[in-house]
Amino acid sequence: MPNPPTVPPAPEAFGKYQLLERIAQGGMAEVFRARSHGAMGFEKILVVKRILDTLAKDEEFRDLFTNEARIAAELSHVNIVQVFELGKENEHLYIAMEYVHGLDLARLASRSRTLGDFPINLALFITGEVLKALAYAHAAHDSDGEPMNIVHCDISPQNVLISFSGEVKLTDFGISRAAIQRGNENVIRGKYSYMSPEQAESRHLDGRSDLFSLGTMLYEILTGRRLFKAASRDETLARVRRAEVPSPRPYRKEISEDLEGFILRTLSRLPEDRFADAHEMYDALSKIIVSEGHRATNNDLAQYLREVIDAANAAAAGQAAAKSPKSLKTIPPQPLVALALEASPPPRSIASPRTSMAALSQEWMSVIGDQGGEVWERGEGSLLVVWAAGTGFKETVGRAVRTAVALQRLTAQAGYRLSAGIAPGVARVRPDTHRPAEGWELAGPFYLARWMMNLSAHRGRVLLTEVGAKQIDQPTVMLGRIPIQGNRYINLHEVA
Repeated sequence: MPNPPTVPPAPEAFGKYQLLERIAQGGMAEVFRARSHGAMGFEKILVVKRILDTLAKDEEFRDLFTNEARIAAELSHVNIVQVFELGKENEHLYIAMEYVHGLDLARLASRSRTLGDFPINLALFITGEVLKALAYAHAAHDSDGEPMNIVHCDISPQNVLISFSGEVKLTDFGISRAAIQRGNENVIRGKYSYMSPEQAESRHLDGRSDLFSLGTMLYEILTGRRLFKAASRDETLARVRRAEVPSPRPYRKEISEDLEGFILRTLSRLPEDRFADAHEMYDALSKIIVSEGHRATNNDLAQYLREVIDAANAAAAGQAAAKSPKSLKTIPPQPLVALALEASPPPRSIASPRTSMAALSQEWMSVIGDQGGEVWERGEGSLLVVWAAGTGFKETVGRAVRTAVALQRLTAQAGYRLSAGIAPGVARVRPDTHRPAEGWELAGPFYLARWMMNLSAHRGRVLLTEVGAKQIDQPTVMLGRIPIQGNRYINLHEVA
């Protein structure tokens, strides 16, 4: 006889809210997805954070809980979870706040392992969004215009929320050091493995402490390795205090030297060796994102979140197809550089080629092989060459430019004219076919490289995008701004 269907428990009435389900519990409070009711049938889904029964009469924790609400209520920023109300119901203090429908970064990173390494562009995008929140919070003033001197003190993947819309929101200001908090300066609070050295040593804190914690989070998301976590609390804190940080590059070959330098500076043991504030750190991060082509949007993050959840659900249900290379959307994007080139004979009235196109193509293949390029398409006098940018765009774009210049010289010596375009970008490359999905030829960097190759035919120079031009040391000349879609545009450069 089949078991009767499970009936979900009725929502718990809690003052003017209905507690629909408990979604988390920490050392200080439990967190519920809740519903509030208003006039004319109005309903709103939000979060109610209620202090634990065991701590309800503890004056210190009540103060911490109240401080979280007071601090967060003063903060209004798109990357910070909004607090609606601090209340009390039957001796229970609670905070009503914005409900972020999605996952916290800790769970997203854990579940994403079924898809491989966490995408670099999304890790940097998330870091940038948290930096925006910190820049705002660190400089915040209260309603009287007085500086609040906020330091979050608990930056960790658990406190970074990712919504299904790709929003990134920082939460949990419960242990923040702020001007409204007094006393207990020598108490160590927070997640030990994400503390800064000065926080682990109970020294004075400023915003640079949060930057160190954010650097720890970024290191771990990119490498998939815990940085300071040890078997015991004391050993974890000892590691944090020493702040000995190994290079992340052996764990993730795609991390460039510039990105490595950024991470290591953020994780400097002494605050004065780090970035001065969140603004400076965000500017440095933005330069790396632009120069290495790691751009990402909220839509990209939203899509990845859905892919991770779909893959995790399929794996949990025993669907082996979730790990199949046929499911392209489960494959993380990888950075690469595309070079499109084509040789054309001169008009007969000028001269005749000194060698055949077939012989020229063989010479091309020798040069491309020496530079580590992979030929994805080959036609009569035309090639599409691709390099995986595992060591970063700087080295790879430089290799593509050297290849194009060498081929241009060879082609001119053979009596032909070369057109060439170079475009760095990202693509999801299938492990079974070593190509993206069907139709890849007209997408992303492959289409852009071909488009520039055609434009190059009228210029006689190797063309590349602005992102590519910033990666090479040799001089380039900007041709101008070219619209490509709606209000989007690119700046084209040619190799001088």
